[in-house]
Amino acid sequence: MIHKNGEAWTRYELGEYGERVACDWLRAQGAKVLYRNFSAPQGGEVDIVARHKDLLLFVEVKSRRTGGIGRPLDAVDRAKQELIERGANYWLKLLKTRRVPWRFDVIEVYIEEGEIPRVNQVINAF
Repeated sequence: MIHKNGEAWTRYELGEYGERVACDWLRAQGAKVLYRNFSAPQGGEVDIVARHKDLLLFVEVKSRRTGGIGRPLDAVDRAKQELIERGANYWLKLLKTRRVPWRFDVIEVYIEEGEIPRVNQVINAF
């Protein structure tokens, strides 16, 4: 993506845009977005915490420009999964129950200049 001044978006800007797209997409699927960019005090992070019916979703969002190298899901390595799991465990601790059904998803957002972003939800990604 290019700014009006001709400069390309930074990785942060691309990621932020991808997260907004993912939130809109989740809402269109009937989910309620509860929190964005949740951070646990002892480390751990979750891009999106959402609820779909009775299911709690801990979602990692990975965005790529179309034509980029590799699939976005490939960037969610074991170290990243551990950070997400720590964030999710703290969220569940705040709820004071682990009896709520939950899962880890990855939403891939493919972005191409002038096109509507393409979204792919990887259910139970890890």
